[in-house]
This record gives sequence, structure tokens and C-alpha cells, in this order.
Amino acid sequence: MMPAAQNKYKAYATVRPATRTWPDGRIDHPPMWCSVDLRDGNQALIDPMGTDLKMRMWTTLVDMGFKEIEVGFPSASQTDFDFIRTLIEGGHIPDEVTIQVLVQSREELIRRTFEALAGAKRCIVHLYNSTSEAQRRIVFGIDRKGCVDLALSGVALIRDLSAARPEGEVTLQYSPESFTGTEPDFAVEIVEAVAEAWGASPTRRMICNLPATVEMSTPNLYADVIEWFCTTVKNRASLIVSVHPHNDRGTGVAAAELAVMAGADRVEGTLFGNGERTGNVDVVTLALNLYTQGVDPGLDLSDIDTVRRAAEHCTGLPVHPRHPYAGDLVYTAFSGSHQDAIKKGFAARKSANDPTWEVPYLPIDPADVGRSYEAVIRINSQSGKGGIAAVLERDHGLEIPRPLQVEFARIVQELADQKGRELESSEIMTAFADTYFRGGTLELVDYSTVPVGKGVQRALTASLLRDGKDVVIQGVGSGPLDAFVHALGKDLGIHVKVRDYHEHAIGGGSEAQAACYVQIAVGGNAPTHGAAVDAGITMASLKAVISALNRG
Repeated sequence: MMPAAQNKYKAYATVRPATRTWPDGRIDHPPMWCSVDLRDGNQALIDPMGTDLKMRMWTTLVDMGFKEIEVGFPSASQTDFDFIRTLIEGGHIPDEVTIQVLVQSREELIRRTFEALAGAKRCIVHLYNSTSEAQRRIVFGIDRKGCVDLALSGVALIRDLSAARPEGEVTLQYSPESFTGTEPDFAVEIVEAVAEAWGASPTRRMICNLPATVEMSTPNLYADVIEWFCTTVKNRASLIVSVHPHNDRGTGVAAAELAVMAGADRVEGTLFGNGERTGNVDVVTLALNLYTQGVDPGLDLSDIDTVRRAAEHCTGLPVHPRHPYAGDLVYTAFSGSHQDAIKKGFAARKSANDPTWEVPYLPIDPADVGRSYEAVIRINSQSGKGGIAAVLERDHGLEIPRPLQVEFARIVQELADQKGRELESSEIMTAFADTYFRGGTLELVDYSTVPVGKGVQRALTASLLRDGKDVVIQGVGSGPLDAFVHALGKDLGIHVKVRDYHEHAIGGGSEAQAACYVQIAVGGNAPTHGAAVDAGITMASLKAVISALNRG
């Protein structure tokens, strides 16, 4: 038994804005994005990235369109220092991209950081010190004033070193680290002091980063604190309010979205959420959430599989198959009811002249992120008639009618149960051919028709093999199929009634074929399905009747 929660844990204390507005908000434009894959994400890896992997990650992030990328902690890692020098000296930083580096508020670390940045035209120096009540008391043994003094000493040095840079001043970012464990009034106090010491103004804005270093509350309470901060802090117009949510409660994405609704301008996170403990906020999910609401996220995710492979290679961490938008299985349906709805959604979209995306169970068009439709519907023992029919149509051009779908679905489900695994498309087609195209007692060899009189009736002569012996039958009807049925009854004593009939073309041009599906009843027997494919529609229809008879 777990110990009683009320004796060990206490609910998160929050602050409510005087006028709470964020619940009515809508995100109609993307926040400023900052990737921290190369720093925060990297420090959480079992085997941190070396220069080659860092360069691949860097290239991936730049190609996606990130304009701010935190590239390392150069005063704490020689590898980070060397990588930053490689970026700068190798000319790998596009003019529109700003690099960001992290540093604690300690003189020797700040000076080392500026050494790493020599020659960089656009850079953010991210200064932090922990401000939470627990860390002040337990870790550092300082009071609020000591915490503020520590931050201001770092700001003063950064201001002086920045002013001396021949490449131009840096942008300051300040994080009251462990913001979620910091008293809200103290977070405002220390940020206001840092902003004043830096000389922040509307034309020289400072980034104020409010990290959920540990996610400690439900996302709505985090949003309350963000909105309260934004409406309380002095000179809000001089600040870019940034959030850096972690995912300890599994609600990092929701916390980031609500924080933006509450007034945050900027989000720091990683591709697919890599980071300490349960990870950082997942920028890919955030960006595509915006996209599905009609908002351009400002990041290129048109080839999500390439981005995922790069992240997996660089981090050594697999992206879960069910990961939102990027996982192998997220655009895949095995459930029969889901498959049927998706199939109908695609059919409706094909027939309608409307660009609006509306396909059940698919919140985003897989093609928009570089996925094909081939993997949307996959077949196992849980799949239904709609999914199986969709695979036959998508991969093999067979548009089987609903009654045949019902019958064939049972056959496929039995096969999947026997094999105990997902079925390949080729296996489904093989099962269909084995069921409906296989030979039997009867085989149609050839036929010919001639008109009867001046009406629509036709006389048909058909050559058959019956148990391997040649048989010729003749009949008359309103068309070749009707005449064939008449001949079977007259000459062979097989009295057929066609209950259902469907036909369609497969392909086009000189290589087009015809597919035909029938449901027949013979005497008092239960109805039987048949199917056939041939270069000619008449031959296909007669073969379909033979298929059904052989199965009867």
C-alpha cells in the first residue's frame, strides 16, 4: 500500500488573476519557438551527443525553420564550447538564426560563455539562478535578498561584457529557475529587478523565461500564474515572456498551450519532448496542434518521418509508435468501425469539391506531414469489412460491394486469427483470389452472342468445362448475362437467380480490366457470392456467375 497522500503531499498553492481571461482565449498565431534539443535535451541523454550528432540535429532544426536555438552550456562542457566555436567559425549560422547559450550567475562561467560567443552576430545569453523557496532554503541557504543579489551580479557582468562586444550586444534571457516552486510575488520582484538592471525597454526587450522546471500543478493553475505574472509585472512591454514547461505530470503540452493563451509570447521545448525525467514540452505536437486549427505554426513539418529519424539517431531514443502526429501507428486504424468511417470519409472527400479536411478519426491529413495513405488502414483480426474493402480498393483496384465485404471480412478475420498477426495487403489479395477466383467443377472457356430479331434480346452460346469435359450450352435473354443464366437452367439444370450485380473498371487505357461481383441463389439454397476480373466486362460477368456456382 502507498502511504496516505494527505499525510505526505500538499496541494499546489496558486494565485488567481483578478480578472481571469485565458479560458476565453484562442491561439491564432504561433508563439516564438526556441529549440533546446542541443542543451536541455542533450543533458538528459544517457550518451550525450558529440559534435557530429550535434551538427545533424542543428541542421534539422535550422531546416525546420527554428529562429532561436539553444546550442549549449559552454562554461560547463568543453564539448558544448567546441561545438559553438564550430558553428561560429564554420559559418553554419544563418543570418536569421539566433543562438542561445545557458549560464549560471557566476563570474567565471559568464566570462567563459562570452569567450565561446566571440564572433557570433546574433546570440541570447540565458542567465538563470534557482529562486524556488525549497531550493533557497534546502540547497543554497539564502534568503530572497541573497537570491536577488546573485541574479543582479550576473546581470551586471553580462551588461558590461555585452557592451564591449564588437559584434554588437547580446539579448539577455533571465530565468527564475524552478519558477513553479517560487512564490509568485517573489518571481515578479526578481524579474523586475533584473529587467531594470539590464535596462530593458520596449525597443530592447529582455526575455523573461518562466520555466516549469518541475511540473507541479494542473495546466489551468500554471496558466493562472502566467496570466497573473503578465498583468502584475512592471513594464510588461519591455519583456518577452517565455515558458519552458516540463512534463512531470504528463500535461506539458496543455500547460504550454494554456500559458500562451494566458499571455506568454514564446515557448522553449524539444522535438518529441526529450528532456530530464519525463521530458520537456513537445514542440512537434504543439506546432501540429496549431496546424490542425488552421494556424501556420511557422515550422516545416512536411516530412515528419525525416525529422523523427534525425531525432532518433541523434538522441538514441525511439519515438513511440503512438506519439502524436509522428509515431508509426498514429495514422493507422485496425478497428473495423474506425476503418469503415475513414473509408467513407475519403470517399466523401473525393466526391466533394471542398478543400476542408474532414475525415473521421484523422485530425490531420497524413499527406500534409509526408505520410502516404497506404498505411492508414491496416488489417488484423480486429479489422472489419470497411477496412478490408479499403485495402483491396487502394492497393488492388477492387471495389467490392457491401454484401461481399461482409462475407469476405469473416474470411480475413479467420486468417488473421490463425496467423496471430497483422496481414499484409498481398496476403489479403491472395485470400480474395483463393476464395473467388479459384477453379472448380465449372470453367468458362469462351462464349459468343448474336442479336435475336430486332429487339434487345441476345442468343448466347457458351463453351464450358464441366468436371474436365467439354460442354456447350445455349440460351436467350435480354442481355448476355440473362442469356447465360437461361442456358445454365435449360441445358444443365442449374436454375440461377441473380440477386445482386456490380461491375467497375480497373485502371484505364488499353490495359484496363473489368471487375464483376454477383450474388446468386440456386434453387432453395442460400445465396452465394462470386467475383471475376477479365479484359472484357461480359466475360467478367459470366465468370463471376461461374465463381459463385463453384462456391455453392
